[in-house]
Amino acid sequence: MSILSGCYRYRFYVLLVVISLVAVLFLGNQLAENQYITTSRRVNNQATLVTNKLKDLPITDNVYSTVLENGLTVLLKEVHTAPVVSVQVWYKFGSRHEAPGHNGIAHQLEHIMFKGTTNRPTQFGWLFSALGSDSNAFTSYDQTAYYGTVERDKLEALLVLEADRMQNALIDSEHLAREKRVVISELQGYENSPEYRLNRAILQRVFPNHPYGLPVGGTKADVEKFQVEELQKYYRQFYHPENSVLVIVGDFSTEKTLATVKQIFGNIPKISQSPKFPNPQSPKFPNPQSPIPNPQSPIPNPLILREPGSTTLLQAIYPLPPANHQDMPALEVLDYILTEGRNSRLYQAVVESGLATDVSASVVSLEKAGWYELLVTADPDQDLSKIQSVLDQAIAKLSQNGVTSAELARAKRQLEAAIILSNRNITDQAMQLGNDQTTTGDYRFTDYYLAAVRQVTTADVVAVLNKYLTKSAQTVGIFQPIVSQTQEITKQKSSPRTTEKFSGNSTVPPADMMQYLPKIDTIQDNNQNTKLILPQQFTLANGLQILLLRDDSTPTITLSGYIKAGSEFDPVAQSGLASLVADSLMSGTKTKNASTLAKALEDRGASLDFAAYRTGVQIEGDSLAEDLPVLIHTLADALKNSTFPQKELELNRQQALSELKQDLDEPGEVALRIFVQSIYPQAHPLHKFPTKESLKRIKRQDVVAFQHKYYRPDTMVLVLVGDLQPESVRSLIAAELGDWLVSGEPPSVEYPEVSNPSSIVRVNPVVPGKTQAITYMGYTGIKRQDPRFYQALVLNQIFGGDTLSSRLGAEVRDRQALTYGIFSHFQAEKDFGTFWIEMQTSPEDANQAIASTRKLLEDIHEHGVTATEVEMAKRTLIGNYQVSLADPEELTSNILMNQVYGLEQAELYHYTAKIRQVTLAEVNQAARELFHPDHLVVVTAGPSILARQVVR
Repeated sequence: MSILSGCYRYRFYVLLVVISLVAVLFLGNQLAENQYITTSRRVNNQATLVTNKLKDLPITDNVYSTVLENGLTVLLKEVHTAPVVSVQVWYKFGSRHEAPGHNGIAHQLEHIMFKGTTNRPTQFGWLFSALGSDSNAFTSYDQTAYYGTVERDKLEALLVLEADRMQNALIDSEHLAREKRVVISELQGYENSPEYRLNRAILQRVFPNHPYGLPVGGTKADVEKFQVEELQKYYRQFYHPENSVLVIVGDFSTEKTLATVKQIFGNIPKISQSPKFPNPQSPKFPNPQSPIPNPQSPIPNPLILREPGSTTLLQAIYPLPPANHQDMPALEVLDYILTEGRNSRLYQAVVESGLATDVSASVVSLEKAGWYELLVTADPDQDLSKIQSVLDQAIAKLSQNGVTSAELARAKRQLEAAIILSNRNITDQAMQLGNDQTTTGDYRFTDYYLAAVRQVTTADVVAVLNKYLTKSAQTVGIFQPIVSQTQEITKQKSSPRTTEKFSGNSTVPPADMMQYLPKIDTIQDNNQNTKLILPQQFTLANGLQILLLRDDSTPTITLSGYIKAGSEFDPVAQSGLASLVADSLMSGTKTKNASTLAKALEDRGASLDFAAYRTGVQIEGDSLAEDLPVLIHTLADALKNSTFPQKELELNRQQALSELKQDLDEPGEVALRIFVQSIYPQAHPLHKFPTKESLKRIKRQDVVAFQHKYYRPDTMVLVLVGDLQPESVRSLIAAELGDWLVSGEPPSVEYPEVSNPSSIVRVNPVVPGKTQAITYMGYTGIKRQDPRFYQALVLNQIFGGDTLSSRLGAEVRDRQALTYGIFSHFQAEKDFGTFWIEMQTSPEDANQAIASTRKLLEDIHEHGVTATEVEMAKRTLIGNYQVSLADPEELTSNILMNQVYGLEQAELYHYTAKIRQVTLAEVNQAARELFHPDHLVVVTAGPSILARQVVR
């Protein structure tokens, strides 16, 4: 399961270090990684400010703000671009408020908040799922937030649920005991990441006497000691209206919704009116208003971690002031100049020179303090002292010589475009309002901040560099890997069946759980948003398919494309060739070098990325609407005129080799690779994965030949959604790509049929130095055009489509507390399909979790599911899909993949009707045909303890 955790950056200027509760899946060639995300980069951009139309666009326009009598702050923003609404409750309570010895209790309480209330003693994840809500939660240093985005008629229901758990959370010993194990499993997942461990060690040194120096998720030692009474005290202290911000953004009427909010939340008492619970041993909470202690002076020598790993990391951290300090805009501009894009100072210094494979940075802006963190990734044989010297020299050069006017203008453009591009869906808009209000005390902060960015001068940038990024303020940490080879067990061994004793507790949501669902407002307003508009489709003479959908709700463009030039065409001895070609398309063309190509996009805040997956190359891009010509011209230049200079190709190869080392050091990546290779035989296109040897065999002529053979307009689909005029855009694309010609028929590849194993196959690759195991189990599945596709979606949603509301989640996560994340998925592609289950567990829990999962698979295969489960799964799938169409990136992706799979355009809206038509009998028939509990490939990768496990 892919666990989104660590540093979560919703906004360009604020890094929210969060621990997220639920998960998402990344499909395709790459495994969804368990990782501690140390940065979330912003969107990129240009050298002149946007037009007056953009410049005068207030991000927080049309927001209604009020405070109820009980102290609840309410922010309402009507956005009538889609019939959906986002409801978020932000509590001004995070890990910064934890007393000593209670590290992680805010995060633990976040988990407990999903376990039910005294009014609704049931898993809230199931209730949100039944409403079709795209829901989640996170804990940060300064806040804990709960959010859900639903169809507009579910607004009142979401409000009822959030109000219920604001005052009636069910916090008992049984739930705590189980959820502590889940949290520890989550923390073990973070421990697998060297970046997480290094970042934690440095922050502890920078902030030795303050909660900012402790991990948001807590430590295993503290979590194990949590008691029910402690969580109840924190809940009473911080979960109340006066300490909360309710944010609602979307398709609603402010007047009507405000009345509903007052009715539902208005009767929740202030904390001063709440009953008192005398307890002489009540924890002493840190004063939220007290200033943060000055960070300790760094010691001369860097902090060094020598542990198992694959790459060398160098991280430098510099203390900064709080989010609303006057220096922060200039610091953000400085960060962009240093590390944003190929033309940034530090990228040029250490990546273009070949010293490192990656450099990234973030300005962390929190309520009481902040820090600037700079991270460099390099191969173990690189000279770290030289890398650090080069970094210091680059910073010193900027200090001495200043920044150019072009650099300053580009960084400002990047920041301005980043704000606009990150406010294209209502969930993100609500996130910005909630974060601004709880971090700075003013939901309008982004507008003020952007105005301040526009006023930053070159002198301001140099001044903040000299003030904050000094050697004396720098704390450096180094991760030096003890390189050890992953011990792959490639020989497949069959094992006897494993059985588990189950309690009598039902894992099926009983029909009476329906009583806990709040009523749904079925009265629909007369609203133009119900109108369904299909994209306009054109095909150029060379076969290039174009689909255009106008959406002028924001002055932006979202581009998504596909070319049938994926890794399925890789020669076995040169696996990784397709990816190297895609990664090198922007390395230079007949008239532009790599820097010039990148600058054209960076100067305008546009992005354009190519990535090769199994069946094709995905193209992703976005820009402000006025910059679409530059985006299309750069795309066309890269596709038609790439020259693959040898120097740039070698840099890309080194980055690919570095990524491969990192993959083989991650249990999830190792498990996925061996899982796929255990299902599909060597002659199958899916069996191929890059190796060190295969990447080194690739020569420049191989790259040129691959691009010439497989990059063709007649296998390309291009989709654009945004503020555009279809006829004008069609003419623009035709002018840029209409002369792209090829001859002959497009190449094809054969996907032979593959039989499932005759028994259970267990493979346990060992990844040294890890604390958590990742398991993949499954077999071949259905293709996208299979008539059982929609039944399979419903079946999978019931079985494992969601960690909190599925049978897998209810049994393996909630009841047995064996995993933080578990889910299943039918990957139904055009030419093949795979069904898999993914879970993360402690090594000692892996066998029990696998056995329990197989038992659930067997139960559904033999006995089927219930009518209630089918109804709830259909609601979830339909609701989530409707929400996805309100996000430009997901909408564009849906349009693209429907075309790639050969579906009708109307599938965009027929999907929901097809889900509604699925019956209980069809789902149970699909369970009998598609679930095979006795024919599984099971791969568990992780610590060496797995090698000593015995399957009984």
